[in-house]
Amino acid sequence: MSEFGVPPALADAAVHLQSGGSWVTDLVEAVNGLAEVVESPVLRAVATVAAVAFLAAIGYVTNRVQGELRERFGNTVADLLTVLLIGLSVFASAAVVVGVWSSADEVASAMRNLPVSTRDSDKVLISVVLVLVTHILSRLVKRVLEDYLATTEAFSDHQRRLTYRVSQVILWTGAAIVALGVWNVELTGLLVGAGFAGIVVGMAARQTLGAVLAGFVLMFSRPFEIGDWIEIGDVEGIVTDISIFNTRIQTFDGEYVMFPNDVVSGQRITNRSRKGRLRLEVEVGVDYDTDVDAAVETAAEAIEGLDTILTVPTPQVVVKRFDDSAVVLGVRFWIDNPSARRKWRARTAVVTAVKEAFDDAGVSIPFPQRTLGSRGDADVDETAAAVAEPAPDGGDE
Repeated sequence: MSEFGVPPALADAAVHLQSGGSWVTDLVEAVNGLAEVVESPVLRAVATVAAVAFLAAIGYVTNRVQGELRERFGNTVADLLTVLLIGLSVFASAAVVVGVWSSADEVASAMRNLPVSTRDSDKVLISVVLVLVTHILSRLVKRVLEDYLATTEAFSDHQRRLTYRVSQVILWTGAAIVALGVWNVELTGLLVGAGFAGIVVGMAARQTLGAVLAGFVLMFSRPFEIGDWIEIGDVEGIVTDISIFNTRIQTFDGEYVMFPNDVVSGQRITNRSRKGRLRLEVEVGVDYDTDVDAAVETAAEAIEGLDTILTVPTPQVVVKRFDDSAVVLGVRFWIDNPSARRKWRARTAVVTAVKEAFDDAGVSIPFPQRTLGSRGDADVDETAAAVAEPAPDGGDE
């Protein structure tokens, strides 16, 4: 031990680092000096576990205090401090793990084999800074979208997520182009090759590209959103997911149906929950001898106090048509937040209430019936006599 209680290996490494030698060699020697401090394999294992636990603790703490950092320093500074703290913690933990096991030489040797020389250190630094700046800008764009676009109804949650993803693609694509320029990579050949590749891929995947374009049209035209009750063709259900390629619907039978977006855009779409409410109708027939006005009033009073339907708009009972055996009435009512469960609960309540009210009022709901007759009474009498008086011997006359 030295005069100040510092191990001789660490003191020599510090002096050598200050003497101005190769910084990579000095760093390797300094990191490997930890192996002389922790010589026991058990202590090395404990140090490794402690380094990993320290890194996990730093991640947990930064996640818990990030909200307070944003309130005190602002969103951008808080993100920058978080990235720097986590980066330094990862570097320190990795140095401890590599150092206690004397593996710094192997790591340095592996890094020397990379196609990057010491003359490229400035390029490496610019690339690292570029990645950090792009990450911070991506977080900033996400926060801006959450803070500003959430205050307007012009953008739905799904459109905000889509806008964030598109902005991420733009930011990281721009960062990649800048990084390639820093490393003196010729972009002309890449752009030409990408153009030819785009033509080939476009011709080979016309349907997929059509679905992608249709997906963008659906997301911005918003004929429906996630959670809406829609009908596409002959399939009816709740929208569970809208992606760039397809739309997924859960039917009321519990089945999941996936439509390519180009198929969705090419069919008729019925949105039953667009305005947050849905009008339903129950038909009921009354006998031709019944007072129709009284039956209409009875049905209207029966559904007036039901909790499963809306009072505004007002439920209506209208006379629709003459049927074979009855005069058909239409009981029309509205429900809010349409869903399959709400629909069937409301219809069941309305049918039960109208049936009980008609029973109490003596209004008859007729069964289907037919009236048989003939064109002449004489023919009926002769046929009846022939059937009633068979031959005496039971044979033909």
